[in-house]
Amino acid sequence: MRRRIQPRLRQGGAAALPYWRNPDPLARKYLEMIRAADGIVFVMPVWWNSVLGMLKGFIDKIMKEGEGLSHTVTHTGIHGELGNIRHAYVFTTSTSPTIYLRLIAGDGVKRLFVNCTLKQLGMKGRKWINFGGVSDSSPERRRRYLDKVCAIRFK
Repeated sequence: MRRRIQPRLRQGGAAALPYWRNPDPLARKYLEMIRAADGIVFVMPVWWNSVLGMLKGFIDKIMKEGEGLSHTVTHTGIHGELGNIRHAYVFTTSTSPTIYLRLIAGDGVKRLFVNCTLKQLGMKGRKWINFGGVSDSSPERRRRYLDKVCAIRFK
């Protein structure tokens, strides 16, 4: 059975409520699943040089502040509570070449999502793997990329 969560927040919605009063029962379940895991994998296209808005909405809805939840806020900044995640993999595809995303477009996926957001949540072993130029790629190049992904030893 496929379960869907609505990542968008309504005015005064889930983000404004304490975690235990979140009206979306899947939000609590997903955070509990993440807290029980030792690894996480994100798979998505890169849109406008960044991660999908839907992923940002998911994070806003699921990741809740509080001890024993996803993070706490202290006078020195955010402290991640998801240290149980020892390996976080982010697989993306993009029309733009990876070198363009890294050097010209500001490296938004790695610099902001992987090295800031996931790090702030306490996730370790963060790795970004992009298949750039996917629109112009040949079947052989796509096959080589998938072989490379299959060869990864997920920890």
